[in-house]
Amino acid sequence: MKSIIDKEKLEKLLSELISIYSPYLKEEEMMNYIFGWFRERNLPAEFQRYSEDRILSYKGINVIGRLKGNRPGPVILLNGHADTVEKTSDWSTDPLKAHISNGRLYGLGALDMKAGVAAIMLAIEAFYNNHKEFAGEVIYTIVSDEEGPYGLGTDAVILDGLADDADCAIVTEPSSGFTGAEFPVLCLGARGGYNYTVYLKGKASHAANPEKGINAISEASKLIVELEKSDLVEDDKLGKGDIAVISIEGGGAACSVAELASFTVFRHVVRGETKEYLIKEVHKAAERAGIRAEIKVVFRDSPHSSNDGFMPYVIDEDNHYTTILQNSIEEVTGRKAAIDYFSSIGDFNYLGTRLKIPTFVFGPSGDNFHSSDEYVEIDSAVKTSEVIYNFLEKMLVANNL
Repeated sequence: MKSIIDKEKLEKLLSELISIYSPYLKEEEMMNYIFGWFRERNLPAEFQRYSEDRILSYKGINVIGRLKGNRPGPVILLNGHADTVEKTSDWSTDPLKAHISNGRLYGLGALDMKAGVAAIMLAIEAFYNNHKEFAGEVIYTIVSDEEGPYGLGTDAVILDGLADDADCAIVTEPSSGFTGAEFPVLCLGARGGYNYTVYLKGKASHAANPEKGINAISEASKLIVELEKSDLVEDDKLGKGDIAVISIEGGGAACSVAELASFTVFRHVVRGETKEYLIKEVHKAAERAGIRAEIKVVFRDSPHSSNDGFMPYVIDEDNHYTTILQNSIEEVTGRKAAIDYFSSIGDFNYLGTRLKIPTFVFGPSGDNFHSSDEYVEIDSAVKTSEVIYNFLEKMLVANNL
């Protein structure tokens, strides 16, 4: 089929996005560029400004647009984040100067996920130019702070009710790149995750007589070893979760057995593994390890109760929207997408569990996200945009309900 998205146009747009440094919590220049890009093309775009004052003292900004049809129909939400992680010092080239080699475009955020954002932008432009009359509506949300601890950009979209009427969502995270499978890959859900700290209180004693005390550091070490042996729930779609200790602290006075220690865990979860379940998991591990110290499990502080963690979710393979999206993928790429499930967390968790709508993760292939020499396979980014365009045509122009 004839390409609806110009490859050189995508390369140019993506290179410009990469040239703007936009680590999470520092995205305003990027959002100004995206806002201007939409407005220059007479596409609807507004700033959504929000703030998180309790923990981060952060003032955030999203770009939101809505293309409204001339008759009732489904409302499709497209979501992508324009922020990245911080650049590292071990790149072989300048991470803010995109370069192309062997069909790959290199640059900070090329895969995660400025290529996905560019795919949304160009699909919206093409749809607007080619279809003045259609059913329903397209909402596009280009958000900030996805890479941060709370996903505040998409959180703000939800809190302000800007996507309450959405019927389904596509998040253009790199589904193929993240799963490591050949493009195209369609993720029908994702694992969730929680961050918690285990505090241990032992008993201090002189280091010459450690047997008189309860060493909180030793207790923490034994608990970690036993916790990592926990029998994890196996989900028939999402697989198993993970227990990853990401920090440990402890100590006391000089020449003394440590009274206090703590360690922090990031726990990826599957369906059925709730916060209550995780607390019990820690206490069961403590029993098995014979822990004598007092223990307390505290989940990380959060701006509000709905973004204290990321809940897992799954979409049925025979869902109406799944079928149509698969058809679009096959028409554009010549093959059905492999079905998979995202192993980590992202804004898609909020959309899938808080809006309670089918939320698909579909995006390009590439590698080295969150590390040096990140790249995206250019053809997969072009096809991602074409799939979005094709899906919008099927849902809103053919009104295939």
